[in-house]
Amino acid sequence: MATSHAGPFYLTTKMKKTNSKEESESLEQIAAKLKKERIAIETELLKIAVPNKNVPGDWQSKFPYGNSDSGTASLERQADEVEEYSTRLPLERNLEIKLAAVDAAIAKIAKGTYGKCEKCGKNIPLERMEIFPEARLCVDCQE
Repeated sequence: MATSHAGPFYLTTKMKKTNSKEESESLEQIAAKLKKERIAIETELLKIAVPNKNVPGDWQSKFPYGNSDSGTASLERQADEVEEYSTRLPLERNLEIKLAAVDAAIAKIAKGTYGKCEKCGKNIPLERMEIFPEARLCVDCQE
């Protein structure tokens, strides 16, 4: 469990065993922020992709099938669809990565391990967690 410091507050490893009411409230606010972020990311993903039923956490970009134009209009439309699809792929991947990070942070809160640096094991300052709630590393280890 984290110790109190004169400077910034630090999150503890167990949500129910915090050093202060302020810490506990901050952790609850962070959890709520993460859940809202998760919903927002999934909403964005659903606009461009569908969940992969065979691979949990994976999404598949939707191919934007247009109408059934013929001739030159059809070729132009198909080229536009391919371009749109190729734009969706990296966006989908970035959203998947962000969603996985948010899910990992939510799981850490549930397990009581949230706020610990995955590299050095030190407590991550609360200020960092409030700004970047899915942070896995302290500032020193991040650099």
